[in-house]
Amino acid sequence: MKNATMRQLKVFEAVARNLSFSRAAEELHLTQPAVSTQVKKLEDHAGLPLFEQLGKKIHLTPAGVEMLHASRVIIQQFKEVEDTMTQFKGVSGGKLNVAVISAGDYFFPRLLVEFARRHTGVTLNFGVCNREELLEQMTDNLTDLAIMVRPPKDMDTVNEPFAPHPYVIVAAPDHPLADRKRIPVSRIAREPFVVREKGSDTWNSMVEAFGTHMAELNIAMEIKSTETIKQAVIAGMGVSFLSAHTISRELQAGSLTVLHVQGFPLMLNWYVVHRRNKRLPPVAQAFRAFLLKDGDSLIEQTIGLPSRRK
Repeated sequence: MKNATMRQLKVFEAVARNLSFSRAAEELHLTQPAVSTQVKKLEDHAGLPLFEQLGKKIHLTPAGVEMLHASRVIIQQFKEVEDTMTQFKGVSGGKLNVAVISAGDYFFPRLLVEFARRHTGVTLNFGVCNREELLEQMTDNLTDLAIMVRPPKDMDTVNEPFAPHPYVIVAAPDHPLADRKRIPVSRIAREPFVVREKGSDTWNSMVEAFGTHMAELNIAMEIKSTETIKQAVIAGMGVSFLSAHTISRELQAGSLTVLHVQGFPLMLNWYVVHRRNKRLPPVAQAFRAFLLKDGDSLIEQTIGLPSRRK
């Protein structure tokens, strides 16, 4: 094993975690043959197979299970060394590791660009994922900061609100309820809803918004893509409950409208979250301070929607 490389360990860990060569290749931005080659080299160094295929699925061999444990220990040790070295670099020259739930990708790149403009030399490692994936990244210490709407309750974290996050009910402009005022929740519940998948931040926010009326909703379709949901609503397939930060372009273009439903919009907040025992490098500390000071106003400028704190 003395000739095994860190690259081989990282590729192996990604395949073992996903139990898929193709998903690991996508995650690592490599081709699938390149991933297979790295794993084969590690198996050659180990002298044992690390994976076995049963039907269409791959599984770790007993040797693979041990290799996965050792790989994660080694990768974590190197990351801790890298973090320590970053401490000496300060903000400029540092690497910012930050992840955001999918609704944030409509404005978050602009915030990163502005932060990088103020702090030259910063390297950005930015990921967009659903809530479950984001929590996994925090658990595995793969990100310094997480940007989300609902901080975890079963993890010891520091959660700081930095901007409001309104949720609204949208429809096509020619929808029969488009011109109605103060639509009762009981009435909108009868409309076919095209919604995000269960477990997503948007779904959980919808459960909070509708409360006891949630069981009455006529859910016609669950879709993981916000973009696809918007196109379905524009096409007249139903109404939807979405973050107002995801629909600014459609509102400006007149392809979507916000329905005037009683009790809406639901006003929540964006939070910057990190594990309490996480030693944030200077660049992450600077980005946290940047969000708390200017995040609200910059999001308002980017999205073009009025900002209203709870």
